[in-house]
Amino acid sequence: MKGAHHALCGAAAWVAVASTAPWTLGWYPTSPLGVLTGALVCAGAALAPDADHHDATVANSLRPVSQWVCDVVGKVSGGHRNGTHSLLGIAALTGVAWAAGQVTVATEALGDLAVGAGLMSVLLVAFAAQALRLTRRRRDSWPLALALAAFITVAAPTEWDWLPVAVGLGAAVHVAGDMLTDAGVPLLWPWEPRPPRWWRRTPVLDEVWSRGGHFAVPVLGTTGSWRERALVAPLTAYAAYGTGVAVVVGGLTALGYDAGAVVDRWWDAAEELVGGATAVGAVALQVVAPG
Repeated sequence: MKGAHHALCGAAAWVAVASTAPWTLGWYPTSPLGVLTGALVCAGAALAPDADHHDATVANSLRPVSQWVCDVVGKVSGGHRNGTHSLLGIAALTGVAWAAGQVTVATEALGDLAVGAGLMSVLLVAFAAQALRLTRRRRDSWPLALALAAFITVAAPTEWDWLPVAVGLGAAVHVAGDMLTDAGVPLLWPWEPRPPRWWRRTPVLDEVWSRGGHFAVPVLGTTGSWRERALVAPLTAYAAYGTGVAVVVGGLTALGYDAGAVVDRWWDAAEELVGGATAVGAVALQVVAPG
């Protein structure tokens, strides 16, 4: 799966899990600020497994730091599409995020600052910015990432308990996305079991579990296929919807309004509008239908 598609899937996954807006799951509810910042962090985390290759897009997102990180990750994980694309890799990234979230600095003026989480977010935000082309030039990733990380560190220190959730979710979404392509992933790395001979000789099954120990459900075909784009298009709209609701709710709350009540009224009005349009359409079909 292409890098930008990974990032968009990560943002959509965070909206589904963390937002309490209609059409979301709300399994790990956060504030509007948590939805917005988490979507960006999760989008970056959905690119983190590709930090195992020195020529990957993320390696050039925040040079030279990102290149150093990718070099180290690639050596530790055994190269591209090995350790970082496994269950162990997801657990390791989640553990790093949890450890980063424990690093705080107490200040008199601003209280406890989530310095570790802020530093980690610098890299993740840069990953997302590079893949989603939020900046025109690569060098612009530095000020964007630093500004957002500083804002997150100061404005949302009490919410960084969701950092490992966002990072773990993003990494899992990445692995799942690559698992839907022909190449598959070494899900059980460092154990790479070979399928029995009868399995390898059975059509379809040989694509699900390859002789190299990779697992796949290749419904998307090759990376960047039209099926991949068809999957990502509605997910992009969903991510935009969730973050848009978060902006509206956050803005209304800041202005002193009962954001929940306002959104509920808007939602009821939208449902009535859709219902009215459906009724009008049904009547029109009856009028023009032959016989």
